Amino acid sequence: MSDFLDLASKRQSCRNFADKPVEHEKLLKCVEAARLTPSACNSQPWSIVVVEKPELAAEVAKSTMHMGINEYIGKARAFFVVVEEYAALMPAIGCMIDNQYFARGDLGAVTYGLTLAAQSEGLGTCIVGMFDRPKLREMLDISKDKSIFLLVAVGYPENAQVRNKARKPLEEIARFL
Repeated sequence: MSDFLDLASKRQSCRNFADKPVEHEKLLKCVEAARLTPSACNSQPWSIVVVEKPELAAEVAKSTMHMGINEYIGKARAFFVVVEEYAALMPAIGCMIDNQYFARGDLGAVTYGLTLAAQSEGLGTCIVGMFDRPKLREMLDISKDKSIFLLVAVGYPENAQVRNKARKPLEEIARFL
């Protein structure tokens, strides 16, 4: 468990990507690890578009830069584009018990899986939620019936320094009964 806590404590939003390409094999390992993420009724309501071609990655980065924000994303060398797919749950049973929509939680879990896998490969990541969705949809040929959930910028960090994390104390987020 201490290895996992160490990995989780080192994972942070990278804002200082180095000018170094990311190996295809490392991106593949991240996606393979994310593929194993649990989901409600094993619906796996996601697909991941991996952008690794330098010209295309530069265009994806531009789709995140608005009003002077996210300029650092321009140095990312690759992107995971997390796309929401149809969540094939057992509707007859689900509606009788609870009509909750689980896909968003599943998408968050797979995104975290991608970031932790990248960290374990020595890569830095930054989850990006603000981007030009129509432009990205067209650029990556993602059909209009699918929702682009998040982008994850990927690259080697320029330095490995881990910033102090400002997190709520354990007592504020958990109760043990």
